[in-house]
Amino acid sequence: MDRLRAMTVFVEVADAGSLSAAARRLGEPLTNVSRLLSQLEAHLNCTLIDRTTRRMALTDAGRDYLVTCRQVLEALEGAEGRIAGQSSTLSGEIAITAPVSFGRLHLLPVVTAFLAAYPRITARLLLMDRVVDLIEEDIDVALRIGELPDSGLVAKRVGTVHFVACASPEFLRRSRVPAMPSEAATLDCVTFAGMPGGMRWVFKSKRHGRKTVRVRSRLSVNTAEAAVEAAVAGVGLARVLSYQARAEIDAGHLTPILERFDDTPIPIHLVYRSARSDTPRVREFVRFASEKLRAQPTLR
Repeated sequence: MDRLRAMTVFVEVADAGSLSAAARRLGEPLTNVSRLLSQLEAHLNCTLIDRTTRRMALTDAGRDYLVTCRQVLEALEGAEGRIAGQSSTLSGEIAITAPVSFGRLHLLPVVTAFLAAYPRITARLLLMDRVVDLIEEDIDVALRIGELPDSGLVAKRVGTVHFVACASPEFLRRSRVPAMPSEAATLDCVTFAGMPGGMRWVFKSKRHGRKTVRVRSRLSVNTAEAAVEAAVAGVGLARVLSYQARAEIDAGHLTPILERFDDTPIPIHLVYRSARSDTPRVREFVRFASEKLRAQPTLR
C-alpha cells in the first residue's frame, strides 16, 4: 500500500463526504478509492469512516487521524515547495474566512487578485459573522477584527477600524445633533444585535475616556447592513464599524457624530495556525493579503 496516497484519498473522502465525490475530485476510479481506504483501515486496524448506503461519518479515530494526515501532507507540500523555490509553482486550495461585510468589501478583491496572480491556486472563501475554529472547519487563514485572545495562532496585523455613530442629515435636522454621548440616550436609535453591548453603547477615546450610554432602540436588526440602511432611511442613530458605513458617509447619506468620543482603533489581523506557516501557498497569501490590506486608506 502507498500510505501517502492512501492518506490523500482518506482526506479527500472526508472533505467530499462520499467515495464517489472523492473519486471525481481525484480523477480516480471509484474502486481504487474504496480499495485504498479499506487498505488504510486494515493497516491501522480500525474504522476511520462509518459507511452505509445513505451516509458516511468519521469515527472518533477517523477525526483524530484526519488531523494528522493533514499535517503530514501539508508538511510534505511545504518541503517540496521550498525545494522548488519558485512562487510560480504554487498550487492547491487555500481556505479563508472573514466577517461577511468586511470580507465582501475588502477581502474578496484581495482573493480575486491573488487568484489572478497564481493561476494554479483555487480558493474557498467563507464569509460568516462568527469565530470559526480553524482546525474543525479546515481553514488556512482567518481575518479577525478586534483584540485577539491568547489562542496560540500566528497573527499579522493588517489595519484598524473604529466605531462610528451616524445618522441621516434629515434625521439630524428634525431632531438635533448630540454634542455628548449622553444625549444619544434621548434620541431614537437603530441597534444592531451583532454589536458588542447591544443597547449599551460604549464610547472610548484617549482624550475623553470611556463613556457608556444606554440607548433607546426604535428598531433592532441583526445585520450591520440593515442598521446602516435604516439609518439612511432616517429611523434613528446607528453605531457600526467604520468600514460598514463608509460608502454611505462618503455619499453624504449619513453624517458621523460624536467622533471625538469614539476614536479608539480596533485592530484587524490575519491569523493562521503555525502548522500552516510552512505551506507555501498560505505563506504567500498572508504576505500578499497583508500588503494589499495595509495599502487601503480606510483601514488605517
